[in-house]
Amino acid sequence: MLKPFYLRQSAAHKRLLELAASVGALHLRDLFAGDPDRLHRMSASLEGLYLDWSKHRVTEEVMDALFALAEEAGWAKGVQDLFAGERINQTEDRAVLHMALRGDAGDGFTVDGKDVMDEVLATRRAMGAYADAVRSNGRITDVVNIGIGGSDLGPLMVTKALRNQSEGGPNVHFVSNVDGAHLESVLDSLNPETTLFIVVSKTFTTQETMANADAAKAWIEAASLPVSDHFAAVSTNVPAAVAFGVKEAHVFGFRDWVGGRYSLWGPVGLSIACSVGSAAFGELLAGARDMDRHVAEAPARENVPLISALLGVWYREYLGFPTHVVLPYAQDLDRFPAYLQQADMESNGKYVGRDGLPVEHATGPVVWGEAGTNGQHAFYQLLHQGTDIHPADIIAVDAPLSAYTDHHTKLLANAIAQAEALMCGRNEADVRAEMEAAGRTAAEIEAVAPHRVFRGNRPSTFILLDALNARSVGQLIALYEHRIFIQGLLWNVCSYDQWGVELGKVLAKNILSEWSEVSTGSEHDASTQFLIERLKR
Repeated sequence: MLKPFYLRQSAAHKRLLELAASVGALHLRDLFAGDPDRLHRMSASLEGLYLDWSKHRVTEEVMDALFALAEEAGWAKGVQDLFAGERINQTEDRAVLHMALRGDAGDGFTVDGKDVMDEVLATRRAMGAYADAVRSNGRITDVVNIGIGGSDLGPLMVTKALRNQSEGGPNVHFVSNVDGAHLESVLDSLNPETTLFIVVSKTFTTQETMANADAAKAWIEAASLPVSDHFAAVSTNVPAAVAFGVKEAHVFGFRDWVGGRYSLWGPVGLSIACSVGSAAFGELLAGARDMDRHVAEAPARENVPLISALLGVWYREYLGFPTHVVLPYAQDLDRFPAYLQQADMESNGKYVGRDGLPVEHATGPVVWGEAGTNGQHAFYQLLHQGTDIHPADIIAVDAPLSAYTDHHTKLLANAIAQAEALMCGRNEADVRAEMEAAGRTAAEIEAVAPHRVFRGNRPSTFILLDALNARSVGQLIALYEHRIFIQGLLWNVCSYDQWGVELGKVLAKNILSEWSEVSTGSEHDASTQFLIERLKR
């Protein structure tokens, strides 16, 4: 079990408070002007990935203090315990070892002293063989993944990101919402004879997933087709899946040391493998494994996930910035912000510490975002001139993402320009000079100039991938996974449970059970009871 860490009682915390009062007021333009070597010291290149954090409101003194904070929190020991299979998911008494799903035979991942890699690799081979068989079976033109949360967001995001590697595979669709319109909108364009469903539910009891699975089963049966030929399952509840109609050989399971939002690397990623094939899926795992080795082996000052995590803590705790915005300048990554919302907010959106007591500080930020350049015509106004500051991750890809290479040049130019605009802004003197040169009158300048001023000094990380391929996507996702874990260490929260998700599920189940009953009106508050009774009518 990870030891509690009390951030506000640490020696580094006091120093960071002092720096927040001084350095926090400096402008990034001045930091660059006073330090010609800043970019070199605040950037890193890994194979296939370049990360530039020079446009952040930090100095070497701030980074020193942040690294000291990480040392006090025992970040390296925390990473070591994570990879050693210690039961760091303390509220559920489980190890956290999704890294094993992307491991190699000699990596030595163990749980309770038992090497887990033989089982992981056997499942990987079986899953890959099944996916390749689906791809080579001309009878299957469409695959529908039925899941929710981690059983949907990760596979959906990766399948979209690897669109260019899916040639020869089936069309892959995703259904998650219990709103029947979601399933209906997918099935409307499909032929039951050529459709395969993958039901993803660890327990095979998830309400939303099983409602959609039952409806899909009825759709297949209505076409007089055998259920067993049109369903596979990802579940640990093999008997329930077999009773549903899935062949036992087509049920792929995983252990309880794999959390849902970290599960795309194993059987939950079956839809990904059906889309791109087992070889490309292996490259996805290899990219994530590269980042695993980096976070476990790189020294602190070269450790990209650690640096990313520390910058986030600096803004959340010391400068009071409430959100973290993720801006992929790649349409194929347009679901990446939504994926990170779950990965981050379900992990670190906690107010109870590892000691069971309320924490004294802010924890996980609100994570949000949208693909560029769409976001520029939606919410960037707030990023540039809003009253709150929202640190941004701008993600771009060097290699063109389509045959329209001229489009790609424009896309990259926009990504770079937004990072520059967020940092530099535009002062009033420049605005006035520009308006004067354009022939605007003195009265017009006086009235309009203040509205055209950008203060700048808004921080961003620029992440550049050489190409958008399976390996780079794996690397990118794992970077954020480790960022989230390290931030959880510093914030003293249990990052791998999600008890806040459970209450709504329980109450929804209770309300559903009451739907056909005559209520006395005493079970709920007046508002809830009224809504139930109105909708029942």
